[in-house]
Amino acid sequence: MRASLLAAALLLGGAGALWAATVRPVAKAPAVPKRIVSINLCADQLVLALADRRQIAGLTHNATDPTMSGEAAAARGLLMMSDSAEQILAIGPDLIVGMPASRSAALAALPRKTYPLLDLETADRLDQIYASIRQTAAAVGHPARGEALVTRMEGELAGLPKPGRGRVAAYYQRRGYMTGTETLIDELMTRAGLVNLAGKLGKPPLSQLSLEEMVAAQPDFLIVESATDDVTDQGSEMLHHPALKDIPRISVPQAWTVCGSPAYTRAARSMAAQIARIDRTGS
Repeated sequence: MRASLLAAALLLGGAGALWAATVRPVAKAPAVPKRIVSINLCADQLVLALADRRQIAGLTHNATDPTMSGEAAAARGLLMMSDSAEQILAIGPDLIVGMPASRSAALAALPRKTYPLLDLETADRLDQIYASIRQTAAAVGHPARGEALVTRMEGELAGLPKPGRGRVAAYYQRRGYMTGTETLIDELMTRAGLVNLAGKLGKPPLSQLSLEEMVAAQPDFLIVESATDDVTDQGSEMLHHPALKDIPRISVPQAWTVCGSPAYTRAARSMAAQIARIDRTGS
């Protein structure tokens, strides 16, 4: 359920560019900030990929969770923050990064002082991921790193096949939640040559589909979070019902898809490889 609620929250967009944390004029960020604070899980991953480690003064409490973040290993040993105005005041950051940051309760609670703020848009498409990478790289003082990362990702996706060949897939989560169109998962499906069942059924970006409805729809593939490969709770138990056992599964870590991040290429390549394996072996 945590994943479903987080996915719903990440569907809410923010406004791009540098904005003030309050209505007062924003302080000017230094060319190479020395005390960067991230106040969003998705921003964590971009900061970790693009800033020097010594520049990072604080990340969110989920940054080291490998089930949530594609950069969890890189975050170990850095300060993990709660959504606390007091912590931000104590650090005195010269750049705060969020996606979005402007809705942060911690920033709203800050007294008169303002901080340079990079407020990134939620990235649900590859071009938006590239834009976020370039914006973050420039803000942390390493624009060349952003260009290098985009070039690397373009190379990893170059010539990636579309083994889905128009077949239908459903991204099915704990308790029957299904991810719809205009989402990162939907974009990944299209890149792999798959058609999103949610789109065919006219469902919104996040909806619930009962077990009976899923069986009746008979998608060619189920895409699931790798954390649900085994039954760990009542929410994941539904995904292992015998009625679904004959639908081939594509398993992708949530950490690669919950944010628009450099992990996008890992998710795309893994999905394509799994479809090809299923076609080759039948499982």
